[in-house]
Amino acid sequence: MGARAASPRLTPRGGFAVPHPLYSPVRRDPSLGCLGRALLLPALLVGLAVPQSAAAQVPPPPTAAQLPPGASPELALVRVLASSDLALLNRACLQAARDDQGPSLRALRLRLLAVKPAPQPLAVVLANAEALVNCRAPDDALNVLNRYGPAPGRERALWLWAQWRAADAGLHHRLAAEALLRLAGGRLASLDGQLITLLVRRDGSRVSRPALDVLADHLVVLGEDLRAAAALLAARQEGQNGAERLQRAAALLVGLPLQERNQLIETALDQAAAAGAWGLAAELLRDQRALLLVAGANAERPSERFLRLSRRIDDAYGEWQVGRQALGRQDSLGLARQQHLEQQLRSPRQSGGHAASRP
Repeated sequence: MGARAASPRLTPRGGFAVPHPLYSPVRRDPSLGCLGRALLLPALLVGLAVPQSAAAQVPPPPTAAQLPPGASPELALVRVLASSDLALLNRACLQAARDDQGPSLRALRLRLLAVKPAPQPLAVVLANAEALVNCRAPDDALNVLNRYGPAPGRERALWLWAQWRAADAGLHHRLAAEALLRLAGGRLASLDGQLITLLVRRDGSRVSRPALDVLADHLVVLGEDLRAAAALLAARQEGQNGAERLQRAAALLVGLPLQERNQLIETALDQAAAAGAWGLAAELLRDQRALLLVAGANAERPSERFLRLSRRIDDAYGEWQVGRQALGRQDSLGLARQQHLEQQLRSPRQSGGHAASRP
């Protein structure tokens, strides 16, 4: 397959949405100056709107060579909009989005929609869609992607990743989930090895998550908790990440019998302990205790384990919470311990607190 004529736009689910943090700009491009504050010149707007037959009647915008040194942001924007360089337009979008300049973003979006009409090779279509996402126009990026029919194999995978990025940026969760499911090809565990960058910090470091967890996020938003839990349980459950998935799956599988949900938490506790993730282990014991109490079952064992762990990791608040619920069933040592914890947790400025009193 190859390029095909433009087809009707993909039907968006939901309204227009803010872009994903991945597409927030990371660095300014000093070559563009104060581009983000630029406003589109009326003459250029006319030039973009007129038919091709009448374009000769509109004076062309100045080229880069015609711009004097220290040109105004308006002229800098004119130079960018006159270009067919997708990389330059993409950098302009990043800077305009960083500066939250709506007029510049709208002008750049119009240029990106017209600069590379179909048919185009896949590389051009992908670059065009990426620039539109960075211009806070994810729905337009989906339209550009829909101009192309990818061939099976690597080409289809690249196209699906681009579709996911645009759908995710536009908060079209069903389309985003469908793209990831097509990438998995029936093997959900394969998504565990695919890292998705969710945020690029100013220092260049990246925040990434496995595509399997991102798929579960989309499914939860869609209210498909069972499918989300199935996705979380599809990969090997090891270490802290595996424990967190088991914890989340147990919370989603509300219709599962108590014994099976409890076993998921027990397995997660084993994984958290093996990874030394004691804070997560404390959370899991709280979850287990709450699960048993709601079902009317005996919760003494997770309560005792939680108290022991709280003392080990110095979680005074967690220990105090469990101890408070056991008031009336404690001996003198237990009551003394509870009073000590209350003293620790009291605001230092409250009466009896440890902060020095002001004269």
